[in-house]
Amino acid sequence: MRFNILKHKGQSVINNEGAKVYKLTPEMELYSSVVTSALQDQFYEGDTTRVERIRSLITRNDPAYVAKLAIYARENMYLRSIPIVLAVELAKVHTGDSLVSKTVSRIVQRADEITELLSYYALANVRTDRKKLHRLSKQLQKGLSLAFNKFDEYQFAKYNRDTEISLRDALFLVHPKAKDETQQSLFNKIVDNELEVPYTWETALSAAGQVKYDSGKEKLLAVRVTWEGLIDSRKLGYMATMRNLRNMLENNISDAHVYKVCAQLTDETAVLKSKQLPFRFLAAYRELKKVPHGLTGYVQEALETALKLSVQNLHGFDNRTRVVIACDVSGSMQQPVSAKSKILYYDIGLMLGMLLQYKCHHVVSGIFGDTWKTVSLSRNSILSNVDAFYKREGEVGYSTNGYKVLEDLVARRYVADKIMLFTDCQMWDSTSGNTNNANTLNAQWQLYKKIAPEAKLYLFDLAGHGAIPLNIREQNVYLIAGWSDKVFEVMEGIDQGASAVEHIHAITV
Repeated sequence: MRFNILKHKGQSVINNEGAKVYKLTPEMELYSSVVTSALQDQFYEGDTTRVERIRSLITRNDPAYVAKLAIYARENMYLRSIPIVLAVELAKVHTGDSLVSKTVSRIVQRADEITELLSYYALANVRTDRKKLHRLSKQLQKGLSLAFNKFDEYQFAKYNRDTEISLRDALFLVHPKAKDETQQSLFNKIVDNELEVPYTWETALSAAGQVKYDSGKEKLLAVRVTWEGLIDSRKLGYMATMRNLRNMLENNISDAHVYKVCAQLTDETAVLKSKQLPFRFLAAYRELKKVPHGLTGYVQEALETALKLSVQNLHGFDNRTRVVIACDVSGSMQQPVSAKSKILYYDIGLMLGMLLQYKCHHVVSGIFGDTWKTVSLSRNSILSNVDAFYKREGEVGYSTNGYKVLEDLVARRYVADKIMLFTDCQMWDSTSGNTNNANTLNAQWQLYKKIAPEAKLYLFDLAGHGAIPLNIREQNVYLIAGWSDKVFEVMEGIDQGASAVEHIHAITV
């Protein structure tokens, strides 16, 4: 079975650029919307629009599929907010069994996600008064009760923050049943606000900052010693380490401690356990470029090594596979993935593309906007290649003429096995105002299949707007969505005859 992402005739619509596109099935549209969602304003739609579309799609899908998609988004794509949205919205339309409670228990994997879920519940149900959490869904309550049994004192204390809905509020609302006396004692500590303050990098630095020092030099030394103590304690998590590389170097930690940090970054077990999204490595790499330190390059090399370790088990490519990687650099791709992020959709496309280039032997890579341009770079670098591409994005303009990629391959009669476009799927023809039917991805793919009948075309949807630029069935066209390297596992499944939806349906709730 392949990606049956396109409906029969009569399902064509117009995209945000005014070009003809085709709607996805409800399952595929919900999948695409969910795994590309950071719940912030996008180029073509804002938060409210995206959430409303997801709500509408939930009512058009089987509840079991929605539950499995929430679990897939949390466990496979490492997303946190959108699984909460799915669970709460599912509870509105589905009652009568344990589907919702089991889903909640699976997706709540950090103690603060208990309060996050309750906060979204209040928001989604337009609860603003003092009783904003009254009449909580019984299945949500049961699922949160199960979630309370997952965490120890350190995990609760780490996320016991001064928020509108606190862990104490959640405990009173959910009434979890303690599994033993030790856990009951822990619940009592939450009630009495007596959780032991955890030793984290935030608390350690906060404590160092509250001391009065005789001079600025003495304070800088204290902060440096604090960072070195955190590194020696081995309690600095992988994500916290990556986020604070710049801080550590700017506070001039010792060379020995820099080497310790790099050893942690490149520890294979730590890398795989951390489950970092690829663009997190890019964000850390770019922050380091601003640091005038003698070991900055050494740390950047460690990030490069760590990223390669994270994708070492990526399958589906051998020495004979010929791949074309095309990254969309249009204006709509130049938007940050979240309000607080410096990473753009364009960056994610480049990152996933360069991950693939690293794994491939026969590869043609490039960027498209008004035109299509191939860019040849060393396979052995991923992060530096992303930056090299980034500097050249203006060379092809800012439209979304994706058909130019296939047009070039047709003209050169280049036979590829896999053609991959990393894009927001808002494709059109800026040269003729969408009036030339030959200047479409659809038309050019028909021509290309005459040259390379076994070739496969993969659209990596990075934005999830709910439509695609081709009306082809049974012609090796596939849609994959998301920002994680896990999308390549879906790709491998496709090569073995499965689809993204089938991956989701295979999950047991």
